[in-house]
Amino acid sequence: MLKKAVIVVLAGSLLAGCSGLTAREQRTLSGGAIGAAGGAVVTAIVGGPVLAGAAVGAAAGAVVGAVTKP
Repeated sequence: MLKKAVIVVLAGSLLAGCSGLTAREQRTLSGGAIGAAGGAVVTAIVGGPVLAGAAVGAAAGAVVGAVTKP
């Protein structure tokens, strides 16, 4: 029961931390998340280290998200 409560509180804290972001910050965060997922998937398919692929994808996605304009 306590473990579930801790998970709920942590999830709520993470979501609350995303409120009040500027449009650029939101694009950077979204780009990083999408890039991390894409990098992990591609690296898993080609047989490389998934964590490294996710890190590279996150960095690339965050940069692209930050420099683009809506």
